[in-house]
Amino acid sequence: MQTNIKKIVNLDDLAAGHNKRRIIQQAIFNELCKILDPGKPSFTPKKGKASVVMFVGLQGSGKTTTCTKYAYYHQKKGWRPALVCADTFRAGAFDQLKQNATKAKIPFYGSYTESDPVKIAVDGVERFKKENCDLIIVDTSGRHKQEAALFEEMRQVSEATKPDLVIFVMDSSIGQAAFDQAQAFKQSVSVGAVIVTKMDGHAKGGGALSAVAATKSPVIFIGTGEHMDEFEVFDVKPFVSRLLGMGDWSGFMDKIHEVVPMDQQPELLQKLSEGNFTLRIMYEQFQNILKMGPISQVFSMLPGFSAELMPKGREKESSAKIKRYMTMMDSMTDEELDSTNPKLMNESRMMRIARGSGRHVREVSEMLEEYKRLAKVWSKMKGLKIPKKGEMSALSRNMNAQHMSKVLPPQMLKQIGGMGGLQNLMKQMGSTKDMMGMFGGGDK
Repeated sequence: MQTNIKKIVNLDDLAAGHNKRRIIQQAIFNELCKILDPGKPSFTPKKGKASVVMFVGLQGSGKTTTCTKYAYYHQKKGWRPALVCADTFRAGAFDQLKQNATKAKIPFYGSYTESDPVKIAVDGVERFKKENCDLIIVDTSGRHKQEAALFEEMRQVSEATKPDLVIFVMDSSIGQAAFDQAQAFKQSVSVGAVIVTKMDGHAKGGGALSAVAATKSPVIFIGTGEHMDEFEVFDVKPFVSRLLGMGDWSGFMDKIHEVVPMDQQPELLQKLSEGNFTLRIMYEQFQNILKMGPISQVFSMLPGFSAELMPKGREKESSAKIKRYMTMMDSMTDEELDSTNPKLMNESRMMRIARGSGRHVREVSEMLEEYKRLAKVWSKMKGLKIPKKGEMSALSRNMNAQHMSKVLPPQMLKQIGGMGGLQNLMKQMGSTKDMMGMFGGGDK
């Protein structure tokens, strides 16, 4: 057991009295990052050259929605994607894909009469290759359980369409079962990448570690909600931070203390913990954010926040967008700014705001969509105990060995020496208090 622990943490450093919290935090953080990096990048489609990407996964994993999100993401980046529904098992699968594709203005193919998924897949791929689509996405049937028929069907579709990439879609809440399921898919088809869905909850996604270990394929995207744009490129470090319940709260709070006027801080932190997000709060935070520097950097510190509002390299353009939003909000009434009821903003109000700010109604609608997205994230902070400056570790004091054992993937927990090894590790540190608070204020 002692040897297992030494594989991850240098006990000589602990004995020498070096910063225990930092050593443990960094060791586990680095180990998890290593597990999530299989050492090889996944296939990346190229513009102008037809690529076929096949999606596989269990029913209920969000596979069909994820197909459309993947297509929509690449469409925004300049690809010409198309969707093929080869799921003939689930009633309503084609209708769902058709509805999503139509909304996102993406070409699609499927059949209400043909029952052979291989034929549909082949016909769809051939059709879109002729139409010069450069990203052809094939959605396959899912099942409630790992049935032999599913894997045989997947193998046949894969052989017939010869995909450049097979993506395994996995529900983030699946937990410890992820390894066996991901491995079963990998044994049937050549899984080359993983997408983790339903990452809009708290500290979920531990199964992603197991899925990567089983498939030896990288996670490439995570789904963070129902909407088309709630889809993020996977970034290992923020993901591991979120997984361990860290976030980069210390960095975020330092920014808050740095740029928010002292007299506004208690009120803002109170609003954060209440979880109520109004347009007025959004306006005030836009004011502060413009002082904070790159919003992508600020938002990446928080679990659940997307950097879509200000992508790297486009800060100037995005700052202009924020200023436009603020101009629109200047044309709102106090009732509109302070309401938490999204239904209040009807068409006539939106037209009035557009006229008053010299913008299009479409832009007002876009601003309100951004508000809804931020309000959703803000609501997750409800009940959060916000510490005072210098007390960041208080955020993570509820972390204990039991919590850690649930977060760590089985193979890593085994490497530490199981639950007993984890507790022994705490003893080596000198106190369980250090272990419980170790993720609160470590180096970024």
